Amino acid sequence: MIRWTIMYQGGPVTPDILIVSLILLAAIILLVTERFTVDVTGIGIIVVLMLTGLLTPKEAMGGFSNPAPLAVAALFVVSYGLVRTGALNFVSRMVIRYANGSRLKLMLLTLLLVGTLSAFLNNTPVVVLFMSIVMTACVRFGFTPSKFLIPLSYISILAGTCTLIGTSTNILVSDVAAGLGAAPITMFELSILGVPIALVGGAFMLMFSDFLLPAHDSPDIDSPSSPELYLSELTIPADSSLIGEKPVKGRLESRPGIKIYEVYRGQRIFRLDVTRIMLREDDLILVRASADEITRLLDQRDVSLPSCSKPHCFKALHSGVSKLVKVLIPSGSKARGTRLRDLYLADFEDVSIVGLIRRHEHYSWRKGNSQRLKVGDVLLVQVNEASLATIREEDDFIILDDDVVKDIVNWKRAPIAMVIFIAMIIATASGFTDILTASFAAGFAMILTNCLNISDAYRAVDVKVIMLIIGTIALGSAMQKTGADAYYAHAFLGMFQDAGPHVILTAFILLTSLLSHFLSNNSTAVLLVPIAIATAQTLNVDPRPFIIGVAFGASACYATPIGYQTNLIVYGPAGYRFADYLRLGLPMVAIVCGGAALFIPKFWPF
Repeated sequence: MIRWTIMYQGGPVTPDILIVSLILLAAIILLVTERFTVDVTGIGIIVVLMLTGLLTPKEAMGGFSNPAPLAVAALFVVSYGLVRTGALNFVSRMVIRYANGSRLKLMLLTLLLVGTLSAFLNNTPVVVLFMSIVMTACVRFGFTPSKFLIPLSYISILAGTCTLIGTSTNILVSDVAAGLGAAPITMFELSILGVPIALVGGAFMLMFSDFLLPAHDSPDIDSPSSPELYLSELTIPADSSLIGEKPVKGRLESRPGIKIYEVYRGQRIFRLDVTRIMLREDDLILVRASADEITRLLDQRDVSLPSCSKPHCFKALHSGVSKLVKVLIPSGSKARGTRLRDLYLADFEDVSIVGLIRRHEHYSWRKGNSQRLKVGDVLLVQVNEASLATIREEDDFIILDDDVVKDIVNWKRAPIAMVIFIAMIIATASGFTDILTASFAAGFAMILTNCLNISDAYRAVDVKVIMLIIGTIALGSAMQKTGADAYYAHAFLGMFQDAGPHVILTAFILLTSLLSHFLSNNSTAVLLVPIAIATAQTLNVDPRPFIIGVAFGASACYATPIGYQTNLIVYGPAGYRFADYLRLGLPMVAIVCGGAALFIPKFWPF
């Protein structure tokens, strides 16, 4: 304990501390101004630290073996497995149903669900899970994801301070404090203050996040007005579960992204806005929907293609036997003016025409197969390798995408993907294994069970985010090695040496929050818990308020994307900029640090 008291007195600024401080300042400027992409900045940090000799090459590359970025990378894979199999669809539909097109309701549902789960589970997989759900809802309702994803991350951090197991930082603070002779933090000891702060922070985001956050176009989702919706004519087979249901406001149209234009029965066409009918066997329905929704209906045998009376009926996807391709009708094609039902392409062996894209035209009062093809029309066609080769040789078609299957949800694997994800959460929450082992095992299981292939897994990893995490880990190591982190702490606290315990506690909470924005919150906790205990002993007060203050301050890292890994996870998908985190993050820091400074002495007296 004497060693920490001596360290508290501070020391001179060494050349190494000066150099690492300049590197830290340069990194912050580059991240804020976005002069370079975040991955370039992360790599630059590593290179400069090696060139200046502050870190050896082995130390500088330590981030590549650090559990944090590897766990995040594995969780990207697990998340993509859930998306590719549609395992989140039932949760997405629940959120979409209750949100009912209301931005306020969607935000409220997100805050409540994520906050509740993050209080008891590792918040990283929770954020990964709900990020996909929120983005699906944003596509459905035409909302901007950048209005929702920062609050999603923030509420998970807030909820993490409510219980001992809410975040690994709380466990670390408890363990370090116990090692220095203090009582460990109990399971719900933090709840008495953590829950009220989380409620206040959540209410603030519910009321002001839409005003404070920017509306960025997300690079990871298509616009809700995306043209990738196909006109398709589908038949109701004899064994369809849709027989007897209403075509409008029934189970069919309740699916996201499906629009039913008309029902054709015999020689009659029914206007669905004025006619109430029930679907019957052999009805033809004209729909406009995504390739994913059309193929899922066909896979489930609820509908079939009119051409399915032929031998070359629609075949199940993801089996490797068939492909979906997008085929363009070019200028000069002999297919121009041909009715869709008469197109010779449908006579090829193992070819089925699934849908048609025709932009800027309203479809109604006509059979889909009766439409005459125009230049620029895009057909969605199921083929095998042999028929695809034949189409390539034809001058009447241009293949735009030779494998749309990679974009189609593999819904039959959804139960497997969900079991894998739940097993990962249980294994982590129960302490059976750590998040790195659990996430890697879950990602590997996703690949082994064909929930996604290895190419999908590589595509799922956001390399830019991973490189930024690795770069900041190297910078944190350099700050610890040079003593810069301890120097900053001592210099800051030196300004309050003659103040009372309330003032010093407030300063400690602010210092912890400040450091956690640029170091990992775990590193900040390890650094400051011994200093906090030594400071309390110097003041002859109970160290408990200072220990609790470090726990709350270490998680109050809202103002930068590098402060917490969930902030980094949402950074890319929503198209955020570094400065965007300041808009909502600074008020959140004020709420958490202010609440902690005011009420910790009330619940944990000096």
